[in-house]
Amino acid sequence: MAVTQRTPAATLAPASRPRRLTGGGTTGNERLTAATGAALLALLAVIGLTLLQLRQLLSVHMFVGMLLIGPVALKLGSTGYRFVRYYTRNPAYRHEGPPAAPLRVIAPIIILSTIVVLATGVALLFAGPSSRDTLLPIHKDSFFVWAVFTGLHVLAYLPRIPAALRADYSHTTRLSSDVTGRSGRVLALAGALIAGVVLAVLVIPEFGPWLHDSGLFHHHHGG
Repeated sequence: MAVTQRTPAATLAPASRPRRLTGGGTTGNERLTAATGAALLALLAVIGLTLLQLRQLLSVHMFVGMLLIGPVALKLGSTGYRFVRYYTRNPAYRHEGPPAAPLRVIAPIIILSTIVVLATGVALLFAGPSSRDTLLPIHKDSFFVWAVFTGLHVLAYLPRIPAALRADYSHTTRLSSDVTGRSGRVLALAGALIAGVVLAVLVIPEFGPWLHDSGLFHHHHGG
């Protein structure tokens, strides 16, 4: 009898741990996407402020730009997961339905411009000021395209963010959460931010040539 009583507990415990990390279904995916979006909004607000005083805040611009890679990757992952689950006909995601048609139309533009902005930013950083005549115009133009379409995306989803954040991060609601996987979502976002910070710290030595190059401001202005 002792063995039969212990066996269910032993088998259930390991199964419950992954569930606490990866559960949540469509609602969990939405909450992770919303929380990541909120973090990106805060970081992008900092990027916007640096553009107003780029000469003085160039190091902040580069640091936050590199930090963005972590949460951007997580955001693309969470939205991409929903896309794949929907088009592979998962019943729960099919029941939720697709995003509104205009959002589906601009999604490829957002993804492509995001990749171009980050890729050219990294390339500029490592190539040095000598690359400004070739890469900087692409970086700036893709940034403006990205800003316009991402702004439309944010406006569409902004009303959902407060409720999603309260559900996972409010002390009172998280104690009685009806959706599993909160720990996994918190860890995923924290991990993405930490990875971004680590990456940004590692590339700080590459900031030097740009910080000492006055030609950047003689020929170009803006982000």
